Amino acid sequence: MIDEKIIERLMPVTDEEKLILEGDSAINKGLYMENEGSVINSRKLLDSGKLITLRPHTRFADFPEHTHDFVEVVYMVKGSTTHIINGREIVLREGELLFLGQRVRQSIKKAGMEDIAVNFIVLPEFFSTSLSVMGDEDTPLKRFIVDCLCGGKSDSGYLHFKVADILPVQNLVENLIWTLINETHNKRMTNRLTMELLFLQLLNYTDYLAHDTYEEEIIVEILRYVETNYQTASLAEISKLFHHDACWLSREIKRKTGKNYIDLVQEKRLSQAAFYLKNTNMRISDISEAVGYENISYFHRLFAKKYSTSPKKYRDDK
Repeated sequence: MIDEKIIERLMPVTDEEKLILEGDSAINKGLYMENEGSVINSRKLLDSGKLITLRPHTRFADFPEHTHDFVEVVYMVKGSTTHIINGREIVLREGELLFLGQRVRQSIKKAGMEDIAVNFIVLPEFFSTSLSVMGDEDTPLKRFIVDCLCGGKSDSGYLHFKVADILPVQNLVENLIWTLINETHNKRMTNRLTMELLFLQLLNYTDYLAHDTYEEEIIVEILRYVETNYQTASLAEISKLFHHDACWLSREIKRKTGKNYIDLVQEKRLSQAAFYLKNTNMRISDISEAVGYENISYFHRLFAKKYSTSPKKYRDDK
């Protein structure tokens, strides 16, 4: 459970909520939107130059359907909130996280006094930076998750992580909330590093991810399978494992990720090879075999095409 000191800071009724309780039953769109549309603008909520901020979720009134020009991360501190996302009802419970991409359509049902949520307002480039710091361990699964947020090939628009029982995640969220509501030393750097660590932790818990559609669930399962079976996994094998026609799986993979299955396996193999080159003293021929390429000349060609350098030079430049 999150620290009581944080709950005490977030519990008091805000000025906006006071007006609602006094009879102004509707959300004041002027606080969130720059025109008569339904897009919540980051300029209204985020100070110039910042990539991330936090605000408590407004209670006591329904929030009408809207989209964002930023990525929103909702954390349920206490109680629950009900979100209608792309027409589907999602109940966010205590300790859970909800990532909302820019294209997602969302409305929120009225929350009560004890339903405390915080909204992290995050510009999309923040997650691009988070992905880049992963370096050699960048994988198709990670790219797919980031793509859900940053408006690429995926059309799902949101990620619902049921991680209330995952202590490392809860600790990182608590730390992030604490630094954002207090003027702590090195606040900017602390926030960035904490969010990046949170993101990396969540990528280790994709089995706690609730899916919008069955097709999306299958794709995440396939990408997770590729993460650990990239040396030998084939589409025929995956077709048998998931009890689906290989042609249908191939189309869905392409539709959801923008790449075919062979490209995804190759991307994982080469990223793993890059990791070995930077972090071990394994011979290059052994690395080639370890990641699934028996033909070392073929491995060299693929590696040079992806990284614009040879495996040896890649290692020497570390």
